[in-house]
Amino acid sequence: MASGSGRGILESFMRDSSLKSLFSGGSGRRKVAEDDPAPIPQLSPIANSVVSRCSRILLLSTEKLQQCFETELPAEVKQPTVYARRLLEYCCYKALQVLTDRPEYLADKDFHRLTYDMMLAWEAPGEGNKSLSKGTTSCNHLEVEDEDGASLFYTNSTCIAVQVDDKKTVGLEAFARIASACPAIADLITVHNLCDALTISSSGQLHFLIYDKYLKSLDKVLKSAKCIIWSPLASSLHLSDGEMILDVDGVMPTQSVLQHVGISAWPGRLTITTHALYFESLGVGSYDKALRYDLAADLKQVVKRELTGPLGARLFDKAVMYKSTSLAEPVYFEFPEFKGHSRRDYWLAIIQEVLQVHRFIRKFNLEEIQQGEVLSMAALGIFRYRAVKEGFHITPHHFKMTLAFNLAEKLPKGDIILDALYNHLELLHTGCQSHFASDSSSDKKLRALPLPSSSYTLSKMGLLKRNYMINERDFLVADVCIGATSPLEMAVKESFCYSERAEAACATVDQVKVEGIDRNIAVMQELLYPVVESGKWLHFLATWEDPFRSTFFLVLILYLAYRDWVRYILPCIFLSLAVLMLWHKYCSKRKPLGAFQIKSPPTKNAVEQLLTLQDAIAKVEILMQAGNIILLKLRSLLFAAIPKATDKVAFALIMVAALIAIVSFKHLIILVVLEAYSREMPLRKKSSDKLMRRLKEWWARIPAAPVQLIRSEDNKKRK
Repeated sequence: MASGSGRGILESFMRDSSLKSLFSGGSGRRKVAEDDPAPIPQLSPIANSVVSRCSRILLLSTEKLQQCFETELPAEVKQPTVYARRLLEYCCYKALQVLTDRPEYLADKDFHRLTYDMMLAWEAPGEGNKSLSKGTTSCNHLEVEDEDGASLFYTNSTCIAVQVDDKKTVGLEAFARIASACPAIADLITVHNLCDALTISSSGQLHFLIYDKYLKSLDKVLKSAKCIIWSPLASSLHLSDGEMILDVDGVMPTQSVLQHVGISAWPGRLTITTHALYFESLGVGSYDKALRYDLAADLKQVVKRELTGPLGARLFDKAVMYKSTSLAEPVYFEFPEFKGHSRRDYWLAIIQEVLQVHRFIRKFNLEEIQQGEVLSMAALGIFRYRAVKEGFHITPHHFKMTLAFNLAEKLPKGDIILDALYNHLELLHTGCQSHFASDSSSDKKLRALPLPSSSYTLSKMGLLKRNYMINERDFLVADVCIGATSPLEMAVKESFCYSERAEAACATVDQVKVEGIDRNIAVMQELLYPVVESGKWLHFLATWEDPFRSTFFLVLILYLAYRDWVRYILPCIFLSLAVLMLWHKYCSKRKPLGAFQIKSPPTKNAVEQLLTLQDAIAKVEILMQAGNIILLKLRSLLFAAIPKATDKVAFALIMVAALIAIVSFKHLIILVVLEAYSREMPLRKKSSDKLMRRLKEWWARIPAAPVQLIRSEDNKKRK
């Protein structure tokens, strides 16, 4: 009760005045200096600095904070080897509970520095860690004073505050542990990708200047979104309860959005909310009534990038195609720009994110409060994505996506992440929270600290309109676990382990893609050379051009059929392939697979290329690329480019060979028919879909064999 009343008093202070007023007054600073507590022996100087500042935010002494840590958390968290870091995490998370309750905390430079200091301290929490050098500490330089000289964040027992310079950076784990405790800054699913995006030019180390710039960009985006939400635009669209505007494009005449329907096109303004797309055609001096394209209902929506142009011509790769069962024909939204297609890519990503979050809601049949939480989670993800795009001009793709539901759809085993997220959302009930806090038999539950949820964060920032009163207890959820990994974090880490291999395999796929239909034909011909030669040989025998060989082959086939030896042909082929793969595996001694050399066909001039690049030819080219990728992946398996996958495929071939050898042919036919026609049965649909997903994910992790195009002798002679 004491801690609850203390927090209530602190909240009233924050409503009436800034946090710095806690230390205001002429004698305030002298009193603080006199009452400075002694540093905690187990902590490093930087950790003591952070804990001291946390104690001032919580209106508790460092001794009291340490006592609360030792009484509230289980013994295994207080082991000497992890004591310093767990105590630091406890103090940081407690302080962040208070700081993130302020609507404008993202605009506070002191908050930026404090959270960054938390990350630095997390990397060096113990007394044995290297302390800050004199060149990087300066109390006078970093104290942020008010009119009376009082400082909240940087007056502490050791008189140490971090002065960020070129040498001070933090790593991925520190960023993930601290940033994910603030719902507006990061979430558990995408925090690693967010850090990768921010540190793309610094080898995985986050500099304070980049972190500070990101928070400023995020604050700017959130304030812009708030202005839009409370502008006349929201009332003109007649939004439903709980529907929030995420972004608007086409407001400026020079950057309008074109809507294509058939061969007609209209300029206008495009708005996306948490439930729909709204397009307002530009009329005479004003906008016409908005057309609504529902993203929340199950209308079999398809959203993808597409080519557009005048009168239906496919010329410019700058459009998003939207198709659903409620529309007679697809609608294309074109985002014109002079260079590139970043506008289109951004809108494609956020539209897909809204679609994915509603599919998640329908899949798990979420209740109202849970729906509001996942929609708020998706909204914050879109704001963060926009902040990174506008602040750093970075657009992460595929496995580096910073949109949670889009990422879960792309990641291997992303369905496990969504299952863990659903279980995580079950904590959004007051009853669960009380059980969560009172069940002393579970160490994992005692390690968790409830933090403001995404819905509560948006509400406090004035971004979420609600028709009912928000109870803070209903919006507290255990996002972080001190000294432990939450089930959601475990699911994300497991999926990311698979995604690294899948990403490496996708990189090889991108390297071996060949442009030009003539070159793709050349690659396919070389890859299918053994099959083509076998087909030519069979055709040669079937044409009876050599009567002796044709007669011998016919007699052989008849004899095999008569002796019932035909069923051993496939087992022999599979066994031969398995033996060949294993032989390559053990004889290659894990050497890198050599490039498959293919003679490049003669090059064509620009006019010839334009004549051949028609719509139908483009589709054939894509099909050929896909076929080449399949063949190149099979080549990697055949030559044991990845031993683990080779073992699995070889074992599967041996099992299939054994099955075909043992089971009669007619029984095999029965099994195949039953397998093919029972996949969509209600009893098997879920397991079949999961099996097919696992097979696709496994196939995505298989790298494609490298391809090297070599010039033919004719080309050399011409040169």
